[in-house]
Amino acid sequence: MDSIHLQGLTFWGYHGCFAEEKTNGQPFYVDVTLYLSLEQAGKNDTLSETVDYGTVYTVIKEIVTEKSFCLIEAVAEDIAQTLLSTFAILKKVGVTVHKPQAPIGGLVQDVNVSIERAVNE
Repeated sequence: MDSIHLQGLTFWGYHGCFAEEKTNGQPFYVDVTLYLSLEQAGKNDTLSETVDYGTVYTVIKEIVTEKSFCLIEAVAEDIAQTLLSTFAILKKVGVTVHKPQAPIGGLVQDVNVSIERAVNE
């Protein structure tokens, strides 16, 4: 199956289980893989036969910056379900949400969760 990758989408969000996280916010990074057939888009060179990356970015930005979740697992799930319901051409999506400033009581380069969801799952 063909795929489109958007990596390192960067947002300021208010996700976490602690009050400070919901008040002060922190950076979140999102990587997505969109699984779909790109054959017709490649043959015909038309945007209408693929997914508009700008619209994908906007959908993800609205979720990360305008909503608030306790868990990054929930952020990833909302992104995956919203992308699948917004873009009928998608067969499957992979979403990774990075939270490099997760308050875990020590130094860490990154904390992230990755999920994959398919149509009719």
